[in-house]
Amino acid sequence: MAKRKKIKTSPFDSAEYLNNEKAISAYLEEALASNDPAFIAKAIGTVARARGMSQIAKKSGLSRESLYKALSTDGNPEFGTVIRVMHALGLKFSVSPASAH
Repeated sequence: MAKRKKIKTSPFDSAEYLNNEKAISAYLEEALASNDPAFIAKAIGTVARARGMSQIAKKSGLSRESLYKALSTDGNPEFGTVIRVMHALGLKFSVSPASAH
């Protein structure tokens, strides 16, 4: 019996694919559509990692460590933190009517 070659895999990291404004916008739109606060925070954290967490920390006035913690699946960031990170990312929230149910 021939030996099978072991395949090395690495975890999928969506931050690697968030390399332009269109991709980032689509990614965050999908996260917001989930209505899951933990998922949304993690998605914002993923975008921050894609842009460089150190740079986002400096621009937002928050420590890198606190951003990693707040913008994780287990994090529960204050809304002020989310706004500061969004501003540091050069992004803003917008509001539109929810579709009728």
